Amino acid sequence: MGNNYDIILIGLVAIFLILRLRAVLGKRTGNERPPARDPFSPPAPPPAPPAPPRLGDASPGNDNVVSLPGLARPSDATTRPGGIRAAVLSAASAGVNAIRAADPHFDPLAFADGARAAFTAIVEAFAKGDVQSLRPLLDDPTFASFDGAIRARTDRGEKAETTLIGFEASDIAAAELQANTAQVTVRFITEQVNVVRNAEGQIADGNPNEVQKVVDLWTFRRDIKSKDPNWILVKTESEG
Repeated sequence: MGNNYDIILIGLVAIFLILRLRAVLGKRTGNERPPARDPFSPPAPPPAPPAPPRLGDASPGNDNVVSLPGLARPSDATTRPGGIRAAVLSAASAGVNAIRAADPHFDPLAFADGARAAFTAIVEAFAKGDVQSLRPLLDDPTFASFDGAIRARTDRGEKAETTLIGFEASDIAAAELQANTAQVTVRFITEQVNVVRNAEGQIADGNPNEVQKVVDLWTFRRDIKSKDPNWILVKTESEG
């Protein structure tokens, strides 16, 4: 008899617990909202960023950037790390189109990238007096000029220190095609620290704590019918 009471008591406790759970958790009626996201499914990918502007597309306030019809144009002004502008200025548009028509592989933005790399290599090699690195990058007259400046600096016992902080712009400022020879002038705007030290290591020129904005016009040349894809530097000028 005692065992029967125990079974009845356990049954009553179980019924009580079931009723309490139903009161707390509620019932499924089929109208419940689905969960916001399956916690075991991967998160949705972020939305794709908006397409950047294209090379040659005019930006607000810049009347010197022109459209280049017929070109596959990448980004215009902030297409590279650091926000480096790479635009085709209006004076260069006809020449760029002529080069593009003769050489469909010519890409202004890719050219600007290569020009920046060449600028960095040449500036650093010149400061170090590394004529072997300079030789394949320059034509004969330009190399002779650079080599002469390095020799004169060495004869005076001076050493140059150039730190290229970064680029603000590498705009194509002029371009032309004569027969099979293409020439493109790039207007580089850079920030640099330039110092010249004498034989005693004292500063003869420049300030190691001063960052200068430097504007250079460098002209590169290439025979578009040549199998050699490299451009060589044929002229340098400083602006301002």
